[in-house]
Amino acid sequence: MSLAESLESLRKVDLADLDLNNLGSWPAPVKFITGVLLLVAVLALGYYFHLQDMQVQLEQQQAQEVTLKQQFSTKAFQAANLEAYKEQMIEMESSFGALLRQLPSDTEVPGLLEDITRTGLGSGLEFEEIKLQPEVAQQFYIELPIQIKVVGAYHDLATFVSGVASLPRIVTLHDFEINPESKETTSKLRMNILAKTYRYNDKGLEQ
Repeated sequence: MSLAESLESLRKVDLADLDLNNLGSWPAPVKFITGVLLLVAVLALGYYFHLQDMQVQLEQQQAQEVTLKQQFSTKAFQAANLEAYKEQMIEMESSFGALLRQLPSDTEVPGLLEDITRTGLGSGLEFEEIKLQPEVAQQFYIELPIQIKVVGAYHDLATFVSGVASLPRIVTLHDFEINPESKETTSKLRMNILAKTYRYNDKGLEQ
């Protein structure tokens, strides 16, 4: 049967006359088209239920491949620079030790008070008070607050603050309060300041 004859027979087919219980009696063109449609449906369902799951697995494997490549690249870089890391650790330990040596021990606090007093007197200041406050424990260090009250000219106060900041031991200055010594004169000022020094907290490190 030629293609023209097949198309002509399809136009003459009445779908209402097709018996679903007797497929063998259907015209050949209708059987062919029905077979093609069934094949397409089977392929579509197969893709949906089988190939789609495989596609999801493939995408997961591809994502895992990217992650593994990144991990490999990172570890390869670390391995190639292991010696440099070791040298940096040695330098960091040395720097850390140098910083610790700047933290006074309990026995060095009186000497630090003497240094602060000497710096103030050398700046031309008069001390009204220099007094240790209760310690404040932190995780790795302990704060040692020192309340200081001095009287002097503005430039002398500035020289004192600069001198304290230049001490070999770590001293930080907080809570500045500067007022005229009296209402009659402004040439002298009274400065109330809280200095803090620090010592290493061995117990905090053990915790």
